[in-house]
Amino acid sequence: MPGFLHWKPFKFWLGLLLGCCLVLGAGLARAIDPAQVDPALTTDLVLPRYQLGQQLYLESCGSCHVALPPAIMPTETWRRLLQDTQHYGQSIPQLVDPPRQIIWDYLQSYSRTGSQGARLPYRIAESQIFKGLHPEVQFAQPVKVGSCVACHPGADRFNFRSLSGPAQ
Repeated sequence: MPGFLHWKPFKFWLGLLLGCCLVLGAGLARAIDPAQVDPALTTDLVLPRYQLGQQLYLESCGSCHVALPPAIMPTETWRRLLQDTQHYGQSIPQLVDPPRQIIWDYLQSYSRTGSQGARLPYRIAESQIFKGLHPEVQFAQPVKVGSCVACHPGADRFNFRSLSGPAQ
């Protein structure tokens, strides 16, 4: 049965392709529309090689909460978050390759290394990088992913440059 020998690899690749489509498709209904993202207002101008990674990141992560700029968390935090299916108290489907690898390339390139020996942050309020980017800012409420819009009204469109409120 020579045809059978070729069927298993075909089923594997077909399953992988369908899995990728389902993971990406599930987030598209609520995802940030990349057409609404003004590159001049994002925190980093993204090289063409990483733009697909940014788009997949915005679609995957921005579908449930504000997609944070990669520089806010250390690279190692992003690596662990991409592997963790328990996310902010919710069980989420794990991203699969190739989209996961494309997102990882983007996050790794635009995040920062953490301090040697420092505790690895998983929440924005724990991030020394976040604190360094917000010197002398007094927050009225505890800092959470959703609270970014209090000072950055365009955060839902990945615009963290425009400010309002106390940080003007």
